[in-house]
Amino acid sequence: MKGIHIGMVTAACVMAGTLAHAEDRPGFRDTPILPGGKWHVHDPDRPAPAVVTPAATPGGAPSDAIVLFDGTSLDAWHGERGPWLLEQGAMTIPSRAQSGGENNLISKQEFGDVQLHLEFRSPNPPQKSSQDRGNSGIWFMQRYEVQILDSYQNATYADGTVGAVYGWKPPLVNPSRPPGEWQSYDIVFERPHFAPDGSLARPAYVTVLLNGVLVQNHQAMLGTTIWRKVAQYEAHGDKAPIQLQDHNSPVSFRNIWVRPLPEDAIAQDLKGATR
Repeated sequence: MKGIHIGMVTAACVMAGTLAHAEDRPGFRDTPILPGGKWHVHDPDRPAPAVVTPAATPGGAPSDAIVLFDGTSLDAWHGERGPWLLEQGAMTIPSRAQSGGENNLISKQEFGDVQLHLEFRSPNPPQKSSQDRGNSGIWFMQRYEVQILDSYQNATYADGTVGAVYGWKPPLVNPSRPPGEWQSYDIVFERPHFAPDGSLARPAYVTVLLNGVLVQNHQAMLGTTIWRKVAQYEAHGDKAPIQLQDHNSPVSFRNIWVRPLPEDAIAQDLKGATR
């Protein structure tokens, strides 16, 4: 019995040395070091994630979000030629006759890596066809476009349909709702990185869910979006505004919020080491 007791005490001592801070944050310090050379597997000293309160309803802004449009004010934006129309909790692209020409809407705040939620509605009944039907777009850093289009039973070129990285990658599927119904985008955009000489060190990436359906899966972008040409990168700063495109169609928007993402939230570091 004495030998059993000593063995139990020895085992308990070993566990006490291995299991650290069990009273407040359990973990281990005798485990291997993870890639990056800083943390043990199950390290008790690794900082805990910040607590974020989710919205009470699906699609609502979580507690750490920056609300860019809540249906009551356009204060977070400025139009190239003036404000967009605001009524009944939505903002709508004005006609060219009203605005005097192309009138893209630009966020006053600048962003780099970001999570964005946005809801949009194409006009009903449908107007025109192909690229002239419910056309708009989300331009991250005013350069990299994820397409908005009324793509419900509307034939157009594949890399220009809703959910496309415009001019490059068609969406994986087309989960469009009929015109006149609200649709949702949830997008994670990772900015490009440039070397000191201006060359591209890491492209921009985008992950896109349209109406809750994955349509772009960590897709690399080719560069600044351009019509009828292959996109190319030009070096720029780490942050720039988000732009909503005026493509001469009265598309409406509501419930727009973003979460700026920390550098360690990106899927892969610049050295290419998978985490």
